[in-house]
Amino acid sequence: MNSNNVRHTHRSTAFPCLAACSAASLFMLGLSSASAAEPLKVCFLYSNPIGESGWTYQHELARKELVAALGDKISTKYVENIAEGPDAERVVRNFVKDGCKLIFTPSFGFMEPTLKVARTAPKIIFMNGTGYKTATNVGTYNARWYEGRYLEGVIAGHMTKNNVVGYVGAFPIPEVLQGVNAFALGMKSANPKAQLRLIWVNTWYDPGKERDAANALIKLGSDTLAYATSGVSIVTTGEEKKVYTLGYYSNMSKFGPTTNLTSITQNWGNFYIKVVNEVLADKWKPESVMGSLSDGIIKLAPLNSAIPAEVRNQVETLTKEIASGQRQIFTGPLVDQQGTTRVPAGQHISPDDLANMNYLVQGVDGLMPKN
Repeated sequence: MNSNNVRHTHRSTAFPCLAACSAASLFMLGLSSASAAEPLKVCFLYSNPIGESGWTYQHELARKELVAALGDKISTKYVENIAEGPDAERVVRNFVKDGCKLIFTPSFGFMEPTLKVARTAPKIIFMNGTGYKTATNVGTYNARWYEGRYLEGVIAGHMTKNNVVGYVGAFPIPEVLQGVNAFALGMKSANPKAQLRLIWVNTWYDPGKERDAANALIKLGSDTLAYATSGVSIVTTGEEKKVYTLGYYSNMSKFGPTTNLTSITQNWGNFYIKVVNEVLADKWKPESVMGSLSDGIIKLAPLNSAIPAEVRNQVETLTKEIASGQRQIFTGPLVDQQGTTRVPAGQHISPDDLANMNYLVQGVDGLMPKN
């Protein structure tokens, strides 16, 4: 019997059942409260070991921030070091079976497994990091890493002594190509004589391959190194060989205290908190979110004291200009390695062309892989 039935029952019959009705109501209220208090289960799939730095480490820091902020409103779970492909699909399916209601899969290679599982679990919300495909229950998130890359390129252009800078590329996907090209543009703006030598390793994380690539670039004359992978071995190699490095994902200064000039850092904590709050409030939508310098998802780590004051000041000014939108990085004339004009003079790159970037700009010494 619900409260409306009690309220409309004749007074002579209502009083005899008051105690029983009250007990039943309290029981139902208890069930309702328990249901309402059930925490949202949020699960994370990591492609690499968490370690002490890098892509996965930063996402794990963000997960911990999420737990600290939302407490018993949520419960979380993570699985690390899962290869992109069938293993990823298996783990995501297990997340669904385990009762995960919101699943984060922060890796480009997790995009297709995420979409495949999402089609079979329409009531579960998925967020894929660095992918570009959305669905009714799948959103994406990434960042304008190229903003930080441009700044690192400016620093490299000023700091190289022999005008040769090395770059270790992961995979030739748009996100990485944006970074290489932005770095080259920043470097050339500071030092038109500088060359950028590029080596591909076709991995996000392989300490041995990363170290070998760093040593190869040093042998080719590079006295400054940047990279798009997730390990620390390029920074430690730079420290051993007394070659400057520009880090990625985490503050890498502890791995290269004298030679690491700065790093592009990623800060996902506030973003994760925002997404979870949207899900809790039933306000989540399948959007494609792009972090940037303006919202703090991307930041440069503190600059090494070896960087001269005038360069520090220039980087600070450029950071403000990029964050405010005053400076657009991919502004024409933008010409690729084959001499084709990709962005005419006076124009900015279109969002579609940026998202599908598949070329290297002039000034990059390295080839696009042939699949």
